[in-house]
Amino acid sequence: MIMLDAVTVRSGGFELRDVGFTVPAGAYGVLMGRTGSGKSTVLEAICGLRPLAAGAIRLGDRDVTRLPTAARDIGYVPQDRVLFSHMTVGRQIALPLEVRRWPRATIGPRVAEVAALLGIEPLLTRHPAGLSGGEAQRVALARALVFRPEVLLLDEPLTGLDEATRAGACDVLAGVHRSTGVTVLHVTHDSRESRRLADVCFVLEKGGVVQGDEACAAGAMA
Repeated sequence: MIMLDAVTVRSGGFELRDVGFTVPAGAYGVLMGRTGSGKSTVLEAICGLRPLAAGAIRLGDRDVTRLPTAARDIGYVPQDRVLFSHMTVGRQIALPLEVRRWPRATIGPRVAEVAALLGIEPLLTRHPAGLSGGEAQRVALARALVFRPEVLLLDEPLTGLDEATRAGACDVLAGVHRSTGVTVLHVTHDSRESRRLADVCFVLEKGGVVQGDEACAAGAMA
C-alpha cells in the first residue's frame, strides 16, 4: 500500500498542498496531470528525496514520513533512468544487492532471475552506451526490482520510446506486476498507459488529487 495523507511539499515558489490518495497493496496505480503539476515531486516525496512541510506517508504498515530514503526500500525508476556508463548491465542490476550486503553467492542467481523476467539476459555483459531506449528502460526496471521491493515508483518510464517499443514496454510492465505483486505508482500524461495498466488512477490538478476513470480521461486531454 502507498498512502499519502494531507501531504504538503514546498520547493521555492512551488507548492503542493494537502495531497492525499491511496494505492491499495498489490495494485497498479497511475498518477496523471499536466506538465509542471508536481507529479515527479509526489514520487520524490514518497522516496524521501523531498521533505514534507506537512502530512504523512505510509508504505504498507510503516509510517515512513521521517525515514531516510535508503530505509524506505522503494524501487524507483526516474525519468532519466540514471544508468552508469562505466558499469556493465549485470553490475548495474547487482548494485542494489551489494549496497544492501546480500551474500555474494546469492547476487548472481538473483540478477539472472530478474534479467530472465525482463528478457534482458543477453545484455548483462554490455554497457549502457550500446542500448536502445527500450533496453535501457528494462535495465533500469531490473535494477529497481532486484532487491524485491514492496513498492515500485515509475516516473514517465515510457517517455522517448517509439510506438512499437512503448506497446511492448507496457506489456513488460503488466507482466512484471502480475509476476511480482509489487505495489506500483506510475507517473504519466498518456491515457493509453493508464487504460492499459491502471487498477486505480489519479489526476493531480490545482495542487490536489482527484480519482477515477473520467478524471483520468480529462487529465490526459489537458
